[in-house]
Amino acid sequence: MKLKMLTILGLFITTNVFAETINFDQEHPGSLPKGWLAGVTGTGQPKWAIEADPTAPSQPNVLKQSGEGSFPWCVKKDASLTDGVVEVKFKSISGKEDQAGGIIWRWKDGDNYYVARANALENNVSLYYTKGGSRKTIKYVDAPVSLNEWHTLKVTFSGKHISVTLDEKTYIDLDDKHISGSGAVGVWTKADSVTAFDDFSYEKQGSNP
Repeated sequence: MKLKMLTILGLFITTNVFAETINFDQEHPGSLPKGWLAGVTGTGQPKWAIEADPTAPSQPNVLKQSGEGSFPWCVKKDASLTDGVVEVKFKSISGKEDQAGGIIWRWKDGDNYYVARANALENNVSLYYTKGGSRKTIKYVDAPVSLNEWHTLKVTFSGKHISVTLDEKTYIDLDDKHISGSGAVGVWTKADSVTAFDDFSYEKQGSNP
């Protein structure tokens, strides 16, 4: 019984402690975080940069997208995950067309990846896959997303199974096999969304290379 309890405890610790958490506080304002790559799926001129934010969950800095583009993205190039957990705190600041903050994973390049996003303009959480530069909807679910407030978005993915959680509540839990294998992880916005991100965490699980 003691051994069984220790095994269960070990599993709990393994699945709830992130391998790395990036709070952007050691980065220079006005620049991209070291080791990150930014771009856009489609067209536009996104602007990703470190900025000071007095409301940041871990002060002083956040990663902020303040430009415009079809689907701006910013990924940590050396974080290659096949299966894992990715979590970020985000704050939707403004946007007339959209007010979105998202997580991307299994990012192969700027035209091929998964994305889960929360939207303060629409009050929902959604899951997509992007292939060949074309974004396809997998599922939408209504969810409360307040503007100018920090929220926590989390994605767990293993094989074809995907779970999306907002503020500790699971809104999407399903299987999808459109994009397999390993890829980078990062953050994402849409259109004219001005969005801040903090405390980006990720952990490899299962049979990652």
